[in-house]
Amino acid sequence: MGLFDRLKRAFQKTREALGEKISAVFTPGRVLDDALLSELEDVLLAADVGVETTEDLLAQLKASACADGGKTAPELLLRERIVDMLRQAQGRAGEMYHPHVVLVVGVNGTGKTTTVGKLAQFYKGQGQSVVVAAADTFRAAAIEQLQIWAERSGVQLIAGAAGGDSAAVAFDALEAALSRNADVLLIDTAGRLHNKANLMKELEKLSRVLKKKLDSAPHEALLVLDATTGQNGVNQALEFTKASPITGLVLTKIDGTAKGGVLLSISRRLGIPIRYVGFGEGIEDLAPFDAEKFAASLLGESAQTALEKK
Repeated sequence: MGLFDRLKRAFQKTREALGEKISAVFTPGRVLDDALLSELEDVLLAADVGVETTEDLLAQLKASACADGGKTAPELLLRERIVDMLRQAQGRAGEMYHPHVVLVVGVNGTGKTTTVGKLAQFYKGQGQSVVVAAADTFRAAAIEQLQIWAERSGVQLIAGAAGGDSAAVAFDALEAALSRNADVLLIDTAGRLHNKANLMKELEKLSRVLKKKLDSAPHEALLVLDATTGQNGVNQALEFTKASPITGLVLTKIDGTAKGGVLLSISRRLGIPIRYVGFGEGIEDLAPFDAEKFAASLLGESAQTALEKK
């Protein structure tokens, strides 16, 4: 099964809750009146698009319909606005360093360690040599879990003792990456809440220690968010980003929710691009966020009409 087909399967619940219900609202002959807009609002909110983003989409729809003068079907205009919003959320890979040091951070239970394992497989598939660091020394079995992922992808793991100094593990891993001429270093950090001051200070310490060995490190900090928590996860991430600079987002567990509409508001509210989406338990069930592919997966095949028109 190709990537697009796997994405379609992962987004099935959301597509039924969003794409198919949007089409159901736009029955033949319906005009863009207050009743239709109210129904659309209910559909968008149920798919966890969020209040602010829903209001923005509907305002854009009304403005587009007015400017278009009835030449284009309102459903297509709405789909075009959604595609545009997804394009704005898309993040591009920046300059690659050698080694390219990536911190993977987030709150507990988001799938952070799993994401590190999948990222290792992704980079290896790009022909990169990878080292992973088990710097989550706080969570029970985190080191063992990452060891399993490292073995599955065939990458090198640097770990310390459970309960040890996570910054020391990261420093040792960077030394190892440099000595082995590795292309990428992925660092799994302890899950932390934005209101846990000591853990946030530990993250700041980790960054300072890395800079002692490599001044430009870390080069990326990816924040992992659980799609099943919807707007609650976004609100939590808003607070998290106040304490730590984040360069990109990874949205996980998208296959487990009918509220994947959070994709539409997440980058808009956070001001941070979506870099990757995780959509299953397999080691290859993670993909770079691509607006066109995700629009078609989210909205259904008719979204292609909007894409082709752009």
